[in-house]
Amino acid sequence: MTHDSARISPTAHYTGYAWLAHGLSDPAFATPTGQFLYRALGPANRLMRAAGQPNLDGFLLARHHMIDAVLRAAIERGEIGQVIEVACGLSPRGWRFAREFGDRVTYVEADLPGMAAKKRAVLAKAGAGGAHHRVVEIDATADAGPASVAALAETLDPARGTAIITEGLLNYFDPVAVAKMWRRFAGALARFPHGLYLADLHLAEAAGPVERLFAGALGVFVRGRIHFHFSDARAAERELGIAGFRGAELIDPSTRELPELDRTSARFVRVVAAST
Repeated sequence: MTHDSARISPTAHYTGYAWLAHGLSDPAFATPTGQFLYRALGPANRLMRAAGQPNLDGFLLARHHMIDAVLRAAIERGEIGQVIEVACGLSPRGWRFAREFGDRVTYVEADLPGMAAKKRAVLAKAGAGGAHHRVVEIDATADAGPASVAALAETLDPARGTAIITEGLLNYFDPVAVAKMWRRFAGALARFPHGLYLADLHLAEAAGPVERLFAGALGVFVRGRIHFHFSDARAAERELGIAGFRGAELIDPSTRELPELDRTSARFVRVVAAST
C-alpha cells in the first residue's frame, strides 16, 4: 500500500500477477508491470525455494490461503455476511468470494482513491461487481470522516456479522500505528453481532538471520521498511485485547494444510484472527 493515492505500489502489481500465475485470479487483475516484476523475480524465487529458504511467492500464498480458509469457515458457519477488505489492491479475494457466495455475502473492497479507481476498472473488465460487491475509497489511518472505516461500517447492515481484512497492509506501519489501526477496526466491528478481523503480521520471534535478510530485500523491492511487529504472539494478542478485540489468535500457516504450502516460507508470517 502507498500513501500516494495516484500511484499503485510495486507489491500491488506483483501480487496481482502472482495470484493469476497460481490460478487464483482473472487475467483482468494482471498488469504489464506486474508481469514484468513477477518474471524478473522468478529466478530468485526458484533459487531460494530450491535451497530450502523462504521465498516471496511462498509466504504470499501462505498468508492468502490462510486468510481465505478462516474467512470461508466463518461465512459457512453463518457468522459473517459482510466483508470489508481494506487496502484491497489487486487482490482477487472479493472477486472469488462474490462468485462463490453470491448474495449471501456483501463484499466491500476499499483502498485509497487511485487504487480504488483501478480496482473498479479491473472488476468491470472481469465482468464482476454489483449490489453485493463494490469498491469504495478509504483511508485506514483516518479516525473519522467519510473515508474512515467507521463511516464505511455505518453503511452496512448492523444485523449481519462483519469481517475486516487487511492483507499486506500492516507490514508498512510501525507498532504504534498498527495499534491505533486495530482500535479503529475493533470500534467499527463492535456495532455488529459478530466481528472478525483477519490480517497478516510479522513477529520478531519468527525471524532468524535468513528471514531478516529476506525482509530487507523485500523492503528494497517495496521501497519501504518491513516491520517485525511485537516480540511474540502473546505480545500481539495482548495489544489486540487492549484495542478491543474479545478473542485473538495468531495462526502459523506452516502448521495447517493449505494449497501450495511451502512450510519454510509460511513460518515467516502469522495470520491474525481476532473477534469482537
